[in-house]
Amino acid sequence: MRSTTLDNGLKVLIQEEHTAPLASVWCWYKVGSKDERPGLTGVSHWVEHMNFKGTTNIPRDQVKGIIEQFGGAWNGYTWIDQTTYLETATRDALDRMLFIEAERMASCLYHPDDCESERTVIISELQGGENDPDQLLDQEVTATAFKAHTYRHPTIGWLSDLQTMSRDDLYGYYRRYYIPNNATLVIVGDVDTDSALRQAAHHFGRIQPGAGVPRLHTVEPPQTGERRVTIRREGTTAYLKASFHAPAATDTDFVPLVVLDAVLTGAKGLNLWSSFRIAPPQRSARLYRALVDRGLASSVSGSIVPTAQPFLYTVSATATEGTSLSGAEGVLLEELDRVQREGITTMELAKAKAQLEARLVFENDSVTNIAHQLGYFETIAEVELFRTLPGAIATATADSVMTAARRILAASNRTIGWFEPLPIGSGSEQSRP
Repeated sequence: MRSTTLDNGLKVLIQEEHTAPLASVWCWYKVGSKDERPGLTGVSHWVEHMNFKGTTNIPRDQVKGIIEQFGGAWNGYTWIDQTTYLETATRDALDRMLFIEAERMASCLYHPDDCESERTVIISELQGGENDPDQLLDQEVTATAFKAHTYRHPTIGWLSDLQTMSRDDLYGYYRRYYIPNNATLVIVGDVDTDSALRQAAHHFGRIQPGAGVPRLHTVEPPQTGERRVTIRREGTTAYLKASFHAPAATDTDFVPLVVLDAVLTGAKGLNLWSSFRIAPPQRSARLYRALVDRGLASSVSGSIVPTAQPFLYTVSATATEGTSLSGAEGVLLEELDRVQREGITTMELAKAKAQLEARLVFENDSVTNIAHQLGYFETIAEVELFRTLPGAIATATADSVMTAARRILAASNRTIGWFEPLPIGSGSEQSRP
């Protein structure tokens, strides 16, 4: 992999992969919902939407067609630490892909009519998410777990902010953060590194760097006791979540926590783009045996993802009909207490490592996935962290996993969330802490 920084501050990562005549381009920006202040929550996601609405040199109805004429795919997403855009197509489309991303960085339009129409789209998206009990519970648990840090805001934003944000708010945010010295361009595929770098410099080198990027620096204070939130609404299914303040990707406890989660809920990868599309192996996972095999839950899952700053480790369960949430919670917490007391076995450690190592391989099965991982880790920390993950997993020990369990799974560090369904037609009531 070649890493180069252009004179305007744009970092360029290029990796040749000649297994197929394809190329993937990702352009990453170090801006996400953690950079939003009250009154502007959801602005990062809204700006992402606006940046598909055409540029000075690309009419809005041609943005998709430029890539699709090469048989390629395009997309983008926003989360707490980042916003990113991608195109994957035949290698012949590389110049066009770079042209699109340079235009997106420097020349988006933000027509007032487009801003207003997208307001309606995003508010509809927010309301759709709130109609999903599991998604709503996750949002409320996160907002309860964090009191100060901006990770507490949902990426889509709070409704009142979406209703009042202006075109000037959106465009001003775009111009503050969409600058080369706040971005990483990743190119992976059947390319020549020197040639690809010249093409990148041609398209992006003329874009002027911006002023220093504003950053929020609030640190979440230590949690001093268990927190709880209960939502009661019409529904058919009960949901349970237990969330714990978890280490950032660079923390020494992060990889041991990933191994611990593999033991508890099944090994998952560390690719936000593709990990959760493939179900983890769960039959021997502790919480699967304790909850699903015993008929207390129809499903159980864990979520630990690499983040720039300390986020959350969340265990979720869907209760079976007739199972009380208090009963399911009691079994779940007893298993979490047991792993703090007793740790994990040598056999569990070996199996978790083997499964995690396999997932890392599967997550690098395409130029798109490789490019995602290079850019994602460069955005939250540095690309070297991604390259050292296999070694860090291989050297994790049962002692390091137990240490992480005791630090992270403490009762005073957790937030418990319940979704209690009310009978259909009985009316909705939502209870918050």
